[in-house]
Amino acid sequence: MPHFTMDYSANLDRTVDFDALCRVVHAEILKTGLFEIGAVRVRAIRCEAYAIADLLGENAFIDMSFRIGEGRSEEDKQRTGEAIFKAVTQHLDALFQTPHFALTLEIREIDPTLSWKKNAIHPRLRKSSD
Repeated sequence: MPHFTMDYSANLDRTVDFDALCRVVHAEILKTGLFEIGAVRVRAIRCEAYAIADLLGENAFIDMSFRIGEGRSEEDKQRTGEAIFKAVTQHLDALFQTPHFALTLEIREIDPTLSWKKNAIHPRLRKSSD
């Protein structure tokens, strides 16, 4: 159950292709070998209202949150976070050439007793890989 969400300031719409960025993250998640393809979800959510640092209009952010099920080692989580952060940082290199951009990533484990799931995608993908 890897769910990756990017909240971003609306002023990035004109400079970032979020469809492409979602695909970059999706590829990095799959490269880890830790998650089934049918469970991976990557999405970007535009934030219309925000206040960043000194309130300059050029200030922008992407706050990334990666929610995963329990069972991965600390080393696997660290390696995954580093790989995703590196890929996103490289993809957004131009934004770091300005003094107005902030990028964050946090990985959180989902409590299995407080999480409910039903996924019709898994059986289709598992069947096609046989």
